[in-house]
Amino acid sequence: MASERTASAVGSLRRYLGDHGAHAHAHAQVLLGIEGSLDLEVEGRSARVDDAAGLIIPPGAMHGFRSRSGASVWVIDAPAGSGLDRIRGFQLPRPWSPEIDAADLVAWVANAPRVLQRRRLDPAALVIALKGSLHEDWPTARMAALFALSVPRFHARWFALTGVAPQAWLRARRLDSAQVLLRANLPLETVALQVGYRSASALAFALRRERGLGARALRAR
Repeated sequence: MASERTASAVGSLRRYLGDHGAHAHAHAQVLLGIEGSLDLEVEGRSARVDDAAGLIIPPGAMHGFRSRSGASVWVIDAPAGSGLDRIRGFQLPRPWSPEIDAADLVAWVANAPRVLQRRRLDPAALVIALKGSLHEDWPTARMAALFALSVPRFHARWFALTGVAPQAWLRARRLDSAQVLLRANLPLETVALQVGYRSASALAFALRRERGLGARALRAR
């Protein structure tokens, strides 16, 4: 049960995008990720909040944060003395909802299992790796190796971050590039090889299935 001190905790939904300068406040904060990824520096230590991990920021701790693609975070402001006196990442309770009373969440978080800092998963790194190499084979294992993750862990993290499976995301990148090249009037056979399809017919089939467009219609546009 929440104590009298934690009972005054208040939660609110906050959205972050871009860089936010370092600051501190007299109260503690509990950050619970909802969507996207928020990178933080708390007293010189790197941390991250996403839909699988939260963070305790104790009173008086200097902290700044950044989100490149936007993040939604449930932030609970709790008074000093709420048992939140140490910087600590934690695994989000399952299930949890912002509708849960803020005081009850604070009481749970004070003793929640700790999680270690996880490797950063940045889609931009994969985009860079694919540049000029879409024609090569890109099994999920190769993608996972870029981030030093196992295939199951990479698949789960990538899906949570982007909303699509790694191979579905890759297929969309291939077809995006194919559309650009076809509009530049490159032969279908040439485009297929450049974006990783084994034949012109395979690419044409993928364009019809995924985009509802044939190569001739793309050239006409």
